Amino acid sequence: MPKKPPPVFPQEQQNLTDLGERLKLARLRRKLSSMVVAQRAGISRTSLYKVEKGDAGATLGTYLRVLAVLGLDGDIKQLAADDKVGRKLQDLALTQ
Repeated sequence: MPKKPPPVFPQEQQNLTDLGERLKLARLRRKLSSMVVAQRAGISRTSLYKVEKGDAGATLGTYLRVLAVLGLDGDIKQLAADDKVGRKLQDLALTQ
C-alpha cells in the first residue's frame, strides 16, 4: 500500500498548486514536452504531472530537479534567505 502524504494546511496546498502551475507554464513557454522534461530531470512523467499539479506527495528533490531542467534553480536560493524574524530573535537573545 503506497504511503499517504501527511495532510497539508490549505495555504500550503495553495502555494504548492501555484508553484506547480508556474512550473507547467515555464515548461510550455520553453516549448518542452512533459516527456522531455521528465527525462532530463530523471523522473517519470507521472512524477512531473504531480509536480505540475502541486502534489504535496512529490519530494522536494523532484521539485528541485524540475526547476533545474527549466533553468529556474537559482530561484531556490531566495527561499528563507531573508530571515527577519530569526535575526530579531537572535538579536534579542544577545541583548539579554
